[in-house]
Amino acid sequence: MIIETRAYARAGLIGNPSDGFFGKTIAISVRNFGASISLYESPELVIEAQSQDGNTFKSIFHLRDSVMMLGYNGGIPLIKAGIKKFSDYCEANGIRLPNRNFTVRYRSSIPRQVGMSGSSAILVALMRALMRFYDIEIPLEQLPRLVMVAETEELGIAAGLQDRVIQNYEGCVYMDFDRGLLETQGYGNYERLDPRLLPKLYVAYNTNLSKVSGKVHSDVKARFDRGEKKIVETMAEIASLAEQAREALLEGRPDDLHELMNRNFDLRRSIYDITQSNLDLIETARSIGASAKFAGSGGTIIGTYRDDEMLNRLFVELKKHHARVIRPYIL
Repeated sequence: MIIETRAYARAGLIGNPSDGFFGKTIAISVRNFGASISLYESPELVIEAQSQDGNTFKSIFHLRDSVMMLGYNGGIPLIKAGIKKFSDYCEANGIRLPNRNFTVRYRSSIPRQVGMSGSSAILVALMRALMRFYDIEIPLEQLPRLVMVAETEELGIAAGLQDRVIQNYEGCVYMDFDRGLLETQGYGNYERLDPRLLPKLYVAYNTNLSKVSGKVHSDVKARFDRGEKKIVETMAEIASLAEQAREALLEGRPDDLHELMNRNFDLRRSIYDITQSNLDLIETARSIGASAKFAGSGGTIIGTYRDDEMLNRLFVELKKHHARVIRPYIL
């Protein structure tokens, strides 16, 4: 029997990047794109290489572009790290795994290096497949951290909990990453929100981008850890926007998210350096009347729009900046 599992792209709706600073966020799953795992029993444990894992290229330019977009190692290190951390978790929790081997392959349609969390989607789908293969259940609230440490501890990837939470819970989720909760129980407070409460949303991602997610966080994190007043206060205000957005949605005021999301980006811009290509996306969307903020670490924006006419204008104008616009499929 072949086990097939899937996990989806995600977008930070509001509150990011406070998720890495004991803050609060709301995120949505973007089911337009996904990563899938196929896993079946075999005599030996085999990780099947995909095209992005190969070492044969059409030209030196193909190699250069491949490294810029996919990194040096493709997806196999992710799979290895995920299997190791799954095994570590089982051992630490007294779960004895039977001596069964498997062959695993991965596929992904999630655009790379634009902050939609393609790497963690592969790991989330892998954890689901391993749980089914070995017939064990890891508590849902613990899965995001297990995925995160596979990336951070094993591969040295800068990562936070928000992306892994929404990819495990799916839909629309409000998250409170209170320091006390994280230190005592290892996870925050995660509350599902009905996606039908959301306003009209668009997502636009740069199709001509080769930045690496996570690298922009290092300086601000160090300043936060030092207790720099401006950084600490800005992150607290960004977190408060997620609280306000949650209240607005639950009280039937989805239009309030327009200004809240714009404020989110303005605060972020006050402490981060924003590349011109990313700024162009934000400013173009706002000039049309839509709200706009980063959906992750850059390369993808998310916002609210008023009607189909505005959405069509977003399609046209953002395409001039090498961006593709989609309406996120959440349910």
